[in-house]
Formats: sequence, structure tokens, C-alpha cells
Amino acid sequence: MTGHIDPPIQVEGLNHWFGAGETRIQAIFDASLIVERGSLTILRGPSGSGKTTLLTLMGSLRKVQDGSVRLLGQELRGASQQSQEALRRRLGFIFQAHNLHESLTARQNTLMGLQVHGPRGDAAKQDAAAVHILEILGLGPRIDYLPEKLSGGQKQRVAIARALVSNPEIVFADEPTAALDKEAGIRVVRMLKALGAARGTSTVMVTHDTRIIELADRIITIEDGKLVSG
Repeated sequence: MTGHIDPPIQVEGLNHWFGAGETRIQAIFDASLIVERGSLTILRGPSGSGKTTLLTLMGSLRKVQDGSVRLLGQELRGASQQSQEALRRRLGFIFQAHNLHESLTARQNTLMGLQVHGPRGDAAKQDAAAVHILEILGLGPRIDYLPEKLSGGQKQRVAIARALVSNPEIVFADEPTAALDKEAGIRVVRMLKALGAARGTSTVMVTHDTRIIELADRIITIEDGKLVSG
């Protein structure tokens, strides 16, 4: 008999507010969804609709106020800071702001993803992993460049490499292809789908990029903090 395995993300009756008193504004209304293992789920909707708020709640970057978020089988509402930090080490995050260390090369910035999120291991193997993923993303000739010598799109690809090098179980991405040309954007999304197929990595992505929508396994539309389709 096969044991039941929880999906990587389960959201039920999730509500979220910003502010307090008369200035309190509800940003998420009674959201419920399941993200399947190995899938690419895209969150789309108008600016200010709550996409990034929902993403950060699922990724344990905001406190769950009301409702339930189960992340990798663990309930986030009421979870201790220690348990949430342990969960985050199993995740990868890609944000529109690349936040690279300006004094570190592309290779060194990518290695930060292993040092922060992944287990410590053989230095040569870690370096090889960083170089490999940078080469896949088309940055082989620039692995030892500092960020000041890279274009905006190249910096974003380094940030993507940093998020993926530790083989996270879930990737949360907020507009990861915004600074990339069409070819580079599709390459990144296909890599995420390949990780899903090969390793069961799930990706939840906020995007306005219509060029990659067709690659999604599921599209969820959010309007005014409410899930209206998907």
C-alpha cells in the first residue's frame, strides 16, 4: 500500500490584511489552492491584485494571519521562527531585484545559494555545480565577472542561478523573466520545467510575461485579492 504524500503547497481559507484600525486593508480574500509536485504554476493578474502577497505568504516570508498554509507538509500558521527558517533552506527565491553582492563575481554570488540554503559539502563539487548552472544560463564566459560588468539581464540570470544551484524543493519566483529577452526567458522557464520533471521541483511564479504563459501547467488569476480562475 502506497502512503499518502502531501502536495508541496496547500492553502485553505487564507486571508491577509495590511495596516491596523481604520487604515486596515484586506489584501487576500479566502484563497484556497493546491500546488502539485513538479508543476509550474503561474500567478497572474493586474498590478496590486495580491499576487506577490500570496507568493510571499506561501513562501513563509510573511506571517500567516488567518487561514492555513501547509508548506512541505508543515503548517505555517503559528509555526516557530526556527521551523520556518529550516523550511526556507529547502526553497529557492527569485525576485525582480537581483540583490547581488557587488564585490563578488557571478560564480561567487551563485555559490552563496549553496552556502545559505544548501548543505555544506566538497568545495570543488560546489564550485562545479555553480559553474554548470551558469553555463546552462548562457553565462559561461562571464562566470568571473563582477556585477558592475554585467548587463541587467545577466545579473538576473546570476540571481536565478543562485536560487537554483542548491536544488530547492520549491522555487518561488516574482517576475523572474522581466529583465530577460525572449530567448533567455524561455530558457529559464524550460529549465524550471525540467527540474520539475527530473526532480519533482515545484515552481510558483508571478509574471506578466505573456511569452512564457503557454509553458505553465496551471495559471491562477488574481483580481483584487481574490482567486477568480485556475
